[in-house]
Amino acid sequence: MDQETRWLTRYNEVKDFIEREHRNPSKFIPEERGLRNWVRHQQKLVNKGELKEERVEMFEKVLALCEEYRRVNQYE
Repeated sequence: MDQETRWLTRYNEVKDFIEREHRNPSKFIPEERGLRNWVRHQQKLVNKGELKEERVEMFEKVLALCEEYRRVNQYE
């Protein structure tokens, strides 16, 4: 499996998880930790400007989903 296929596979896993669970992957649940780490790593690559342009456009859709289902403090 080449790098592009692996990236697309992980992208689809994260997107499907967020759409199915209506929340972001948790760092506290071991099964979800890999998904969360992938999202965080991609964010770091975007901030450094090292992520390919076509991937940036796709990843922005995941970030929009993350923001839509972002946890809100219950006391605010």
